[in-house]
Amino acid sequence: MSLTTARAPQGPPDSAARPRPKPARLGPADVLRVGGSGLRSRPLRVFLSALGIAIGIAAMVGVVGISTSSTEDLDRRLAALGTNLLTVTAGQSFSGGAAHLPDEAVDMIGNIDGVTAVSAVGRTDAKVYRNDRVPKQETGGLTVSAARTDLPRSAGVEVVDGRWLNAANARYPAVVLGPKAAEQLGVFRAGADTRVWIGEQWFTVVGLLAPNDLVPELDSAALVGWPVAEEHLGFDGYPTTVYTRTEEWAVTDVQSVLGPTANPENPGEANVSRPSDALAAKEATDETLSGLLLGLGAVALLVGGVGVANTMVISVLERRSEIGLRRSLGATRGQIRSQFLCEALLLSALGGLGGVLLGIAVTSGYAAYQGWPSVVPTWAMAGGVGATLVIGGLAGFYPAVRAARLPPTEALATT
Repeated sequence: MSLTTARAPQGPPDSAARPRPKPARLGPADVLRVGGSGLRSRPLRVFLSALGIAIGIAAMVGVVGISTSSTEDLDRRLAALGTNLLTVTAGQSFSGGAAHLPDEAVDMIGNIDGVTAVSAVGRTDAKVYRNDRVPKQETGGLTVSAARTDLPRSAGVEVVDGRWLNAANARYPAVVLGPKAAEQLGVFRAGADTRVWIGEQWFTVVGLLAPNDLVPELDSAALVGWPVAEEHLGFDGYPTTVYTRTEEWAVTDVQSVLGPTANPENPGEANVSRPSDALAAKEATDETLSGLLLGLGAVALLVGGVGVANTMVISVLERRSEIGLRRSLGATRGQIRSQFLCEALLLSALGGLGGVLLGIAVTSGYAAYQGWPSVVPTWAMAGGVGATLVIGGLAGFYPAVRAARLPPTEALATT
């Protein structure tokens, strides 16, 4: 008879030795899908919150884009006009009266090493009118100046209709009008049948000038020949402004000696300037205004971030039951936190991308209206989207943490 050993019935294994179930992991694609579904459930609220972010980003991108486009347009104009133009004007004498440059100023300046072209204009006391019936006191702020025939080469003026003064017509009553002078006088074309009244006689308009940013004083001037101005307009023959073109490398050297060369006896009575510096100063003023507008855009962006935070906090309060159900089914705090943080980042990114596109559209429209090249720096677009992600992360952090800390039982009790 064989003996068998009786085995005691085996009970369930010790709970301490039983492996704990691991929560399912959410990959990046899953987090994006869950976060996106949360946004799709509230489209109107998401749109309004994203709009707040978009306005701030559009303001910042638009300001940077418009400023950059303006700078690009200025650079192109300066490249066409040249930054090597220097001017010498007659200042005041030591007694406080009006000074004048000597007759030899143009020739002496032309002998400076590095000077490529030099010419001059001289202001007269004559006035220009559309006809001889206009009252004398209605001058319109227009001036009449004697001009040398080589002025276009040194000052960079361009004739858009007709022709410039030459050795033949400079001795006769012929005039070339700047663009503002022509507009104010109602002159729209040059020709033998177009005349204006200067110094008690008719002058034929032989040419019209294009606007020139470097020499804006010529835009409002009526320019006549040097000989006819001396003969018929009481011109004293002294130049009031000398325009000097130099080699690019010689601008600084010529500028330092231009005053004493133009007026050796009284150098302090000669004012030397570089017209391109005035345009650069204007651009610096525009940049200061752009800085102010950027600050306003930053405030708008901050307000948009507050809107994102408000949307996410309300979302947490409205979705307590969803949070509790997910927690009871095994979702970890980290997964809940990632879900709501992802929603905040997606909401901000949506507003940021929309703001960048809106800013580009505003820049392109304004640049086209002004006739500028449309330029939006890459760093501005990337910075705009990056700023929205930072704002979204900060705005969504607290609501995400609050949702993760919500106890499942408390959340389910509110259903």
